[in-house]
Amino acid sequence: MNKEHHLLVINVGSTSTKVGWFSGRDHAVLETIRYSSEELASYKSIGEQLPRREEDILKFLARNGISLEEIDMIVSRGGLGKPAPAGAYRIDEDMCKDLLEGKYGMHPSALGPAMALDIAKRYGMPAIVIDPPSTDEFQPLARISGLPEIERKSAFHALNQKIAARRLAREMGKKYEELNLVVAHLGGGVTIGAHQKGRVIDCTHGLGEGPLTPERAGSLPTIDLLNLAFSGKLDKKEMQGRLVGQGGLMAYLSTTDGQKIRDMINAGDEKAKLIYEAMAYQIAKDIGAMCVVLKGAIDGIILTGGLAHSEMLTDWIREWVGFFAPVFVYPGEDEMSALAEGGLRVLLKEEEVKSYL
Repeated sequence: MNKEHHLLVINVGSTSTKVGWFSGRDHAVLETIRYSSEELASYKSIGEQLPRREEDILKFLARNGISLEEIDMIVSRGGLGKPAPAGAYRIDEDMCKDLLEGKYGMHPSALGPAMALDIAKRYGMPAIVIDPPSTDEFQPLARISGLPEIERKSAFHALNQKIAARRLAREMGKKYEELNLVVAHLGGGVTIGAHQKGRVIDCTHGLGEGPLTPERAGSLPTIDLLNLAFSGKLDKKEMQGRLVGQGGLMAYLSTTDGQKIRDMINAGDEKAKLIYEAMAYQIAKDIGAMCVVLKGAIDGIILTGGLAHSEMLTDWIREWVGFFAPVFVYPGEDEMSALAEGGLRVLLKEEEVKSYL
């Protein structure tokens, strides 16, 4: 591996910015810059956070003696942009405009490409995203909902799902494109995808479908949801907050902290056990659905993401889905390395960069 290739990697989350300086595949410096919910609440929009977040990235570089002139490429986690197949995409003004305006959905990950483009333009290096959340490889059947006015859309943790799938493929001595896998990313959001020979042909939507999560309500009974929406108790913004941010474990247990919930369960809290196990139950049901999508021809089921550190949760899921295929647990996420590896593939001309539009 050519160690002379240097990359700046940016991964923006709801309350953090992960930033790394990579030389080859090895990160020389990796840091998570955290923000309190109270601090972020002072901004009226996601876009208003840009100057502060970018300033903190530049401070990280200065603090570690890293010169922008020595960086060959900036690689950012993507946002909810135009649906397109997985791969490397050049960051441009059109992409950033769509992300910051929320044309395809609003999420703080929109800030990453915008910061990457601004820094790249000022210092003269390319900027790309790898396998963004809007990665769309759906088969036609997966797009049908139950109303012609509503099409099912692809929005999931593509970056981490695909790197976990590639890791298992390497361990099996095969290529990702040779396997059929069901991959469940378990974090603040949960997405579960059917990976057929290297393509995610169906997946739960990260914001509006799937199981309840630490902070999201997931799929809900539609008539009851409609009644709540028109009850007059909540306006649209409050309703959105209940669905994404204040739903799931937070709504039932007033916390998203998995360790705290497990402590409650171990102390005999029956409600906490019921809700936490219900999350595992719903995750397992959606894994089963994706096994059906693959017609039962499954080489493995992968549980990954931060919540996969919980053996209580993964053991429950394994009990329900283990009869489908072997279950592999890869706790945490390796998105920073995945972004760096994608940038290296581009720099080494092993992968072509695509245009956003």
